[in-house]
Amino acid sequence: MADYKRPTVSIVGAGNVGEHVANLIAIKELANVRLFDLPKKLDDKTFEVVKGKALDIKQMAAAIGVDVDIRGYNVTADGQGYEPLKDSDIVVITAGFPRRPGMSRDDLLTANVNIIRVIAERVALYAPNAVVIVVSNPVDVLTYAALKITGFQKNKVIGMAGVLDTARFKTFISQELKVSISNINCFVIGGHGDDMVPLLSVSNVGGTPLKELFTKEKLEELINRTKFGGGEIVNLMGTSAYHAPGASVVQMVEAILKDKKAIMPCSVYLEGEDARFYEAYDVCVGLPVKVGAHGWEEIIKINLSEEEKQMWQKSVKSVKEGIERIKELKLI
Repeated sequence: MADYKRPTVSIVGAGNVGEHVANLIAIKELANVRLFDLPKKLDDKTFEVVKGKALDIKQMAAAIGVDVDIRGYNVTADGQGYEPLKDSDIVVITAGFPRRPGMSRDDLLTANVNIIRVIAERVALYAPNAVVIVVSNPVDVLTYAALKITGFQKNKVIGMAGVLDTARFKTFISQELKVSISNINCFVIGGHGDDMVPLLSVSNVGGTPLKELFTKEKLEELINRTKFGGGEIVNLMGTSAYHAPGASVVQMVEAILKDKKAIMPCSVYLEGEDARFYEAYDVCVGLPVKVGAHGWEEIIKINLSEEEKQMWQKSVKSVKEGIERIKELKLI
């Protein structure tokens, strides 16, 4: 009898989000985990933080009786140390810079696309059969960059955005109505940012449309809170969210590893009939897709209302501008 081979998920970037992705994968006993990150230097000492986090999570797994292997690997900014990516089933990319004081939008784009380039090239070299999940921001633009740099088939590169935005929308609806999350059906599509598009025409609670449950003013309030949900957390704790983003990534990971054929909003590449239907070409942007063992397998076509179409076109335009900018800067 052949030995069982547990799936392997590699996570590049062991900051707060990457660490929580690894932690949840271990708790759910979904896969072995390989963590990759740069060592950190403080004065004259170098800390191998990624190895420490991997060991800590491994010991946590032992404490709760979970049998998964967690390992950490130091890498360099120029791409050394990525050989352990070999045979990964999924590679999650969370590495990237936040925007810092004095940093222009072009500076941020340049820095993060260059990081994605190094990682994507190593993924293509060592894990050519992996499904890639991009989490780094601006996620839609960086998903496009990862797709072009790896040269992978379009279904093998997915951006995580709509799953998180939808989770936030569900949270606020649940709190307002005092109803179980499991009874709420909704999608948030479009770019991951201020121009995201909640699909009110198909969103409901137990079959009752949201527009019948809330006044227009209250619904607008919930939508705005969803759009700026990340900023609300930054203002409260001084850093960006990581529990909800980590859980959103793991929802996608589980759908792939278990071939669940789950429908969830993800940033994917549009071309052909899908692009014609949504009137969006050569762009990665959030849409409901069927997610299974081969990555995303089908884009779900939803007839948008006129109001949603206008919001969608604005959102696509915003993402497209970011993609055109990285082309102008000759980053891809």
